[in-house]
Parts: sequence; structure tokens; C-alpha cells
Amino acid sequence: MSATADHAEERTLAERLGFQPEQVVQEIGYDDDVDQELREAIESVTGTELVDEDYDDVADAAVLWFRDDDGDLTDALVDATTYIEEGGAILLLTPKTGRDGYVEPSDISEAATTAGLSASKSVSVGKDWSGSRLVTPKAAKTKK
Repeated sequence: MSATADHAEERTLAERLGFQPEQVVQEIGYDDDVDQELREAIESVTGTELVDEDYDDVADAAVLWFRDDDGDLTDALVDATTYIEEGGAILLLTPKTGRDGYVEPSDISEAATTAGLSASKSVSVGKDWSGSRLVTPKAAKTKK
């Protein structure tokens, strides 16, 4: 096997989700139930701590922890887009099927579309969370 193939297999979940060194990642919806391993993996890849909702500058990406009882998902996604640079991605994390706060995939798709986002990747994140990587259509088109 080549070194490149070995490296590809060793990429962390955070790297596969698109996080890169030196990115500023804003975390929205933090609570006691979040996946600490994923948070640590993102911080390890970026080399910076996640910033919270009070961060007063523009971030490169956002991590949005969202549960069914957290309010309106479309509003949360629209708000999250205001926190990130154009071309930035939002990692939407929702509880897996059968967990408290589960959000239907159709609700995620509808909210993302209404917020002007498109899903580029969905992935299992830990034992309790599913993730959807959402990008603006403009961002998706400019990455040729």
C-alpha cells in the first residue's frame, strides 16, 4: 500500500467531515449530552478550541447540536449561517433514531432547503448522534 492510501485510512472523522487546521469553528447548542470525543477530534484537527455562541467574529465553520425540542430547525440553520464565512459549512448534529430529541431526516432536508443549504454528506457520529454536513449552494458551486 502507498503512503497516500495509508494516510487516507488514518483520517479522523473530523477530517472526513471537512475540518482543517487553523479553522475557527463555532459551536451552537452545546449541552451535557453532546459527543465530547467529536468535540475533541475537531479541536485536534483545527488546533483551536471551539468557540461558543458569544463569539463576536465570523467563523470558518459551525457545529450545530440540535434536538427536536430545541425550537425551529430552519431558524437555527439560518442563524448559524450568519455566524460563518461565505463558503463555510455547518455540521448539523441530531440525536440518532430512538434517542431523545430525534429529528426526522425529512425535517432536516426541508429545513436545510428552506434555509438555502444543501446536504453534502451525512454520517454517524458516535453512538448517539448523526451528522449532516450542510453548505450554501454558492459554496458548493465554487468548489470546482
